[in-house]
Amino acid sequence: MTMKTPALVLLATLVLAGCSARHTTSAQPAAETPKTAAAALPANVLKRDLASGLYEMALSPQGDALYVSSAEGFKDVQGGVVYKLDPATLKTLGSTHTDLKNFGMTISPDGKTVYVTHSLDGGISAIDTRNGKVLARTLFPERNEKGLPYGAREILLHNDVLYVGAVADPALVWVIDARTLKVKARIKNAGKWVTGLHWSEQTQRLYVANGGGEILVVNPHNNRIEQRWKPLGDKPALLLNIAEDSETGYLFVTDNSKAKTTLVLDIHSGKVLKQLDLGGSLAVKFNPKRHEIYLTQREAGKVLSLDATSLAVKQSWDLPPNPNSLLLSADGQTLFVTVKQPFNKDHSTNGPDSVVRIALNP
Repeated sequence: MTMKTPALVLLATLVLAGCSARHTTSAQPAAETPKTAAAALPANVLKRDLASGLYEMALSPQGDALYVSSAEGFKDVQGGVVYKLDPATLKTLGSTHTDLKNFGMTISPDGKTVYVTHSLDGGISAIDTRNGKVLARTLFPERNEKGLPYGAREILLHNDVLYVGAVADPALVWVIDARTLKVKARIKNAGKWVTGLHWSEQTQRLYVANGGGEILVVNPHNNRIEQRWKPLGDKPALLLNIAEDSETGYLFVTDNSKAKTTLVLDIHSGKVLKQLDLGGSLAVKFNPKRHEIYLTQREAGKVLSLDATSLAVKQSWDLPPNPNSLLLSADGQTLFVTVKQPFNKDHSTNGPDSVVRIALNP
């Protein structure tokens, strides 16, 4: 991997040892009261300007806390924050300040632990949601030819095992014991830049997207790559995020930068069933309760809702400038979005990023 830190920051945007952290419930730099943007938002949409460097989110199993990972600023700012928000009002309930910047995020089934990735430092941390303290951290030893750590981007938790994708060339997936954060195995030869991870209950397989336009199918019992699909063949593609409709066996895969499309694949064979010509899409979520698909269109500043059967657009929300990550509530009736500000040449931004709450059944 020859990527420099600013480039890794931008790629991480297209997206999750000694510990030093503190927990606080004090007010944040951004306004505490959620507000609408200059352009009036629909009554079922709530937006709060929160902080710089917002990325992925996680919702407690009880539905009473929304966690948001933040890298904070990239110019003259050390460390990051994990925010704890009220999912209904988006008001701050607490925050954990970390010495490293936070990107990817997932939460344990019991809601007691949040896991975050530190993309720029090549590591992950486990944070106690009860008191905000960092419980453990692992920094991966891998370095590229310039001595920089492999970027730890996306993170997925399944059966007490964490899978963490490395932004490297060649890339790998770290397999980690979620209780100890010790590395159990490495899934190597994962192509160029692991960008997306998805667990399928239907096939009992791990699906890995990479920046070389591939989808890898991994057997979790032996951590071996069983299949390698290249859906677009030799056409340039940088596949990103993955979602699944288990009833139809459709696998939805986004490409925001090269192919600028959303692919619909057969989850068993990798065959391309359809390409959605909607422009570049970043995050993707499938909602089985409403049988809908949601996409963030970063460049267009929109979030789309599609009918999962016809694949037709049902609704569009204007959320400029750059909607990024998506999170769906357990009951399928609320969609959360992080909205980012564009970077200036010096990697600063002109304002805080935002968190948006969309009531899907107003």
